[in-house]
Amino acid sequence: MELIPAPRDVVAGLGEVRLTERSRLRAGTGTEGVGRRLCADLRQATGLPLPEAPEAAGADGEGIRLRLDPELGPEAYRLVSDRSGVLIEGGDAAGAFWGAQTLRQLLGPDAYRRAPIGRDRAWAVPHVTIEDAPRFRWRGLMLDVARHFMPKEGVLRYLDLMAAHKLNVFHFHLTDDQGWRVEIRKYPRLTGIGSWRARTKFGHRASPLWEEKPHGGHYTQDDIREIVAYAAERHITVVPEIDVPGHSQAAIAAYPELGNTDVIDTTALTVWDNWGISPNVLAPTDNTLRFYEGVLEEVLELFPSEFVHIGGDECPKDQWRRSAAAQARVEELGLAGEDGLQAWFIGHFDRWLTARGRRLIGWDEILDGGLAAGAAVSSWRGYAGGVTAARAGHDVVMCPEQQVYLDHRQDAGADEPVPIGYVRTLEDVFRFEPVPPELTPEEARHVLGTQANLWTEVMEDPARVDYQAFPRLAAFAEVAWSALPAPHERDFAGFERRMAAHYRRLDALGVAYRPPSGPRPWQRRPGVPGRPIDGPPPNR
Repeated sequence: MELIPAPRDVVAGLGEVRLTERSRLRAGTGTEGVGRRLCADLRQATGLPLPEAPEAAGADGEGIRLRLDPELGPEAYRLVSDRSGVLIEGGDAAGAFWGAQTLRQLLGPDAYRRAPIGRDRAWAVPHVTIEDAPRFRWRGLMLDVARHFMPKEGVLRYLDLMAAHKLNVFHFHLTDDQGWRVEIRKYPRLTGIGSWRARTKFGHRASPLWEEKPHGGHYTQDDIREIVAYAAERHITVVPEIDVPGHSQAAIAAYPELGNTDVIDTTALTVWDNWGISPNVLAPTDNTLRFYEGVLEEVLELFPSEFVHIGGDECPKDQWRRSAAAQARVEELGLAGEDGLQAWFIGHFDRWLTARGRRLIGWDEILDGGLAAGAAVSSWRGYAGGVTAARAGHDVVMCPEQQVYLDHRQDAGADEPVPIGYVRTLEDVFRFEPVPPELTPEEARHVLGTQANLWTEVMEDPARVDYQAFPRLAAFAEVAWSALPAPHERDFAGFERRMAAHYRRLDALGVAYRPPSGPRPWQRRPGVPGRPIDGPPPNR
C-alpha cells in the first residue's frame, strides 16, 4: 500500500469495496463529527451522495462505518475493508479521523479534489486490514506569518494539508519584529500600527533587493476563532506564539513605552523591514508585564490549547546592560545579570499561565539563567537544549534547525531558489530521529514529540511556502507518526516509491512542491544572494 505516513501493520486482502450511489456512511456514537467531515470531503471529490445513516441501520456491503473502540488507545485506529464494507474503528474521535485520512489515500489521488472530474469514475477501496497508532502525541508544524503574512484562507489550507498528513499541532507564530498579526482589542495599535511595515527585503539579509511597497495584514479575533474551530474539526490543536522579550520591535513601534526608553528613542522605531535579530527588546518593567498580561488574557480567550508559546529566544542583552532601569531591576531582585533578568521575565509568565490552567512553552533559550518550573522547551538549536530539559524533568518538543527547519535549502545546486542555511534533502528529513540516543528511557518520556518549522523570511507568497514545505513535510510526517527503525536502517528507496503516488495526491491538492527533478525554471531566483551552504544558519 502506497500510504504516507506508513501504518504500523497492513494485511492486504483480495477484492475491493466499491462506493456507489447506494453507499451510505454510518457514524457511531462519538464519531458523528468525523462522519460529517468525511462525508463532506468525499462528496465533493466523488459526486456520490453518501447519505448518513445511524450505525444501527446495518451494513450493505458497500458503505462506510465509523465507531469507537477505546481499547485501541488515543489516536489509534483500525481500518478493515472486506465484503462487509469499510469499517473504521478509532480509539477516540481523533483516531477515527486519522483512519478516515487513510481511507482517502486508499481511494486514490482524485479523492483529494474539490469537485468530481468524471461521472463515470469507479471509486473502490482495496480489501485490507490496517492497525495503526502514532509514535508521538505532538506532531507539529510551525508557520511564521509575521515575516510574510499569510491570509486566513491560506492558513485554513495548511490545516487541511496537516490533516492529510496526520499532523496534529499547529504552532502559530503570530508576532515578531516584522509584524504583529493578531487583533488585541485592549491594544488596537498592535495591529493598527504593528501589522504593517513600509517595505520588505527580497531574499535573505545578504540580498540588495527590496520590495518597495508596504507589507502586512492581521487576523481579527473572529478570524482566529474560525481558524481554531476549523483546526479542531480536523483534530489539530492551535498553539499561539506571542514573542517576549525579544523579537518585539513591532510591538514597541506601536507602544513605545514597552521599550528601553532610557537607552534609545523608542518613538522613532518603526516595524522592522529587515531580517535578523533586532536589538530592540522589551523593557523589564512592571508596565511591560501588565501590558502582556492584557495581551495574553485575550489570547487565552481565543485559543483553548494547553500550551501557550512565549518565544524567549534571541534576546540581545545590550540595551539591558546600558539601561539604568534594567540594572536597577537586576539589583532589586538579586538576579544573576541579564540572563537572570530574562529568566525572571519568563518565570513571571510561567506562573501567570499556570495560575490559569495553561502551560508555558518556549524556545530553548529559556534554559538560560534557569528554567521556569512548569515550562516546556522547543529545542531548536540542535538537540542539546532538549537533552538538558528532559534530564531536568521538563517536557520537550524536538525541532532542531539542522534537521527540520524547512526554510533551509533542499539541494546544493546553483539553481536552488534563495539558498539559505544548511542543505537538507528529502532523505535527510526522512532519516531525522527526534529522540536523542543519550537519553534514558525515563528521560525520553519527556519528549512530547517533534515539529517542523517554516520561517518565512524568504517565502514571499504561498507558492514559495509550498516549495519549501513539500515534499519534505511528507517525510517529516512519517517520522512523527510511524514506528520507524533507526535512521540508517530506514528504507528511503521504499519511501520514494510511495512518494510517486503521493505526488499525485499533492497535485490534486494544488501543492506547489519542489519536483523530484529539481526546481522549475520559474522558481530560480538569479541575482538573489543566499547564505553559504553550511554557513551560519538564518535567524531562527
